[in-house]
Amino acid sequence: MSRLVFEARQTLHGVVHETPLVHSRTFSEMTDRSVFLKLENLQRTGAFKIRGAFNKVAHIAKQGKVDEVVTASAGNHAQGVAEAARTFGTVCTVFMPEQAPDAKVQATSGYGATVVKIGRNYDEAFAAAITYANEREVPFLHAFDDAHVIAGQGTIALEMLDQNSELDTLIVPVGGGGLISGIAVAAKQRNPKISIIGVQPERSNSGFLSWASGEKQMIQNPCSRADGLNVKVMGQLPFEIIRNAVDAFVTVSEEEIERTMCLLLERAKMLVEGAGATALAALLAGKTPFFGKKIGVIVSGGNVDLAVMSEVANAFTRQPLVSH
Repeated sequence: MSRLVFEARQTLHGVVHETPLVHSRTFSEMTDRSVFLKLENLQRTGAFKIRGAFNKVAHIAKQGKVDEVVTASAGNHAQGVAEAARTFGTVCTVFMPEQAPDAKVQATSGYGATVVKIGRNYDEAFAAAITYANEREVPFLHAFDDAHVIAGQGTIALEMLDQNSELDTLIVPVGGGGLISGIAVAAKQRNPKISIIGVQPERSNSGFLSWASGEKQMIQNPCSRADGLNVKVMGQLPFEIIRNAVDAFVTVSEEEIERTMCLLLERAKMLVEGAGATALAALLAGKTPFFGKKIGVIVSGGNVDLAVMSEVANAFTRQPLVSH
């Protein structure tokens, strides 16, 4: 798998942004650690997902012309696939949950994809997409349970360790597991002693339960504000990777996620979606075990409806975000 990550980096060269890794004095002082934020909210399409999506579409394109690709996504993977398909001149059809944020639906359509809204969550949209792909005999691009998607996401770790080779811990938000498995493979290859910590919302914790039990676990109603992490069950390939490569796994509350979204906006001037704030939320809440002093935190995306951000911000207007 590590070989695929290095190949993905070559494929993605000149396609994706090498996003900043910035030291945060504010969050470092709050945690008594050196905290570095990997700002994938500044990535093309507003999230890290274009890395894996483009790498997968490029791999398919090498096999010969494909008229159409199909995927299912809560939003960010959808945008990545749509942009990649447009680059390669391929029709793209995306199945999204009915409750997918309007900003993500509109952005996906803007990249040229046909959007079908169906199902209460990602898994129901996924089932509809699989049926459609099978009926039309066209490739289905899984959002996280795919080696080339995982490899694309793993390029984030290579960048981070190039930007700061002294990082000793990486904290990663987890949905279906594609991001953390790619980062774990790449980071451990570069530095076997580096620690990888996964974070999920308490309301969408199938990955946490799977890692803790050693067996894949399914939950029935993932319903976090971090919509990009709302997955009933993590992928098989990511599970096989993380159960051996992830050093710790924790969960955070909805309040902790929302408070961190506000803090990122107020202190770092960063508009970040719930999934993007989840890893930092765990660190600020003191839930992550400390393996070292130089912490890399993945801020995975910034595609949040302004109406949602306003709602989140209003919840904290009557109380200080940080006690003094």
